[in-house]
Amino acid sequence: MHQKEHQILPIFIQSINPNFPTRALNPNPNQTIDDLKLSLFSPPSPCHRRFLSSLYFSFDGKTLENSSTLLSSNIKPFSTLTLHFKLLGGGGDGGATGAESRDCYLNMYAIKKPDKVDPNEQRLSRWTTCALSFEPLKPPCVIDRLGNVFNKEALVKALLGKNLPKEFCYIKGLKDMITIQLSSIPGLESDDNMSSGARFQCPISGSEFNGKYKFFALRNCGHVLSAKALKEVKSSACLVCHTEFEELDRIVINGSEEEVAELRARMEEEKAKVKDKKARKVKNGVVIVNGEEDGVGLDSSRLSGKKHGIELKEAEKLSLPSKVEVNGKGADGVIIAKGADKASAKRFKAVDIAPAHANKEVYASIFTSSRKSELKETFTCRSLPLGRN
Repeated sequence: MHQKEHQILPIFIQSINPNFPTRALNPNPNQTIDDLKLSLFSPPSPCHRRFLSSLYFSFDGKTLENSSTLLSSNIKPFSTLTLHFKLLGGGGDGGATGAESRDCYLNMYAIKKPDKVDPNEQRLSRWTTCALSFEPLKPPCVIDRLGNVFNKEALVKALLGKNLPKEFCYIKGLKDMITIQLSSIPGLESDDNMSSGARFQCPISGSEFNGKYKFFALRNCGHVLSAKALKEVKSSACLVCHTEFEELDRIVINGSEEEVAELRARMEEEKAKVKDKKARKVKNGVVIVNGEEDGVGLDSSRLSGKKHGIELKEAEKLSLPSKVEVNGKGADGVIIAKGADKASAKRFKAVDIAPAHANKEVYASIFTSSRKSELKETFTCRSLPLGRN
């Protein structure tokens, strides 16, 4: 009888769940905690065995291992074991625990994924709106040397306001624009019929100006024709106005990266040729007024001859350039050719080119610079020299 008493260990099982009532059990002291959980269900089924993994016992605030026995856990008779239920993840798979931080969820929603853009809408927008203001294309329209299409009014306003984006920094003025003539689709000529689709077409093939077909702009006349029309009707003249053009006069509109790179190289080459041409003109003594050629100047050939009483050799001694740069004129009548050293510039004197049998003093009085040394200015009135009245 005494041996039988040692083979049982009366204990109490309670749970924090009110739906699970407190129970009294008489297990064997050598029974494991896992066997104790099985004894709660009679008879145990495979479904119960899967459910037991979410149960665990605690005693005096310590969690009991499933493989430990009641005797090794120092559980005395009439002790109370607490039954706990593990919390499963949101999907019931145990993937989430209560120990996870809220930061992972906040960071997941803080990073906003970019919205997917419909490539067809993006392509249509590029061909139907201004590349600068993103407003619908409305004549007059222009293109740049790289094939971008603009509303002329928007581009001119940006140039005047000096707020042109850096991607269009190569556009300096009207000379970098090419006015184009877009053919409207019949029935969409008025502004009241502003639709989200294409509003222009090729006047020859009828292909819509919507990005599905390649278009070229002719630099000489500005007409916009499709590549299909230029391929089918092979001609060196415009198919609309019959203006002659060369292959380099065709500018592809909204071309690919390779085509834009080719147009950019062509643009840089043309600018280099213009700079080289201007430098060559200046070197030959051509007058440059604000970047443009001007025919105003003094030519040594005009100063030679019997009429002026100056021989050709004397004109050469003056070393005057054939044409004079206006922006390079120095003070006190000194004329400096562009690119020349100021130290080597010679002073121009009217008496040196006085006609024959003429009084040099009278001839020099025609020029105000001859009497400049005689006129004196005061501190209070510098613009009214003394002795002029």
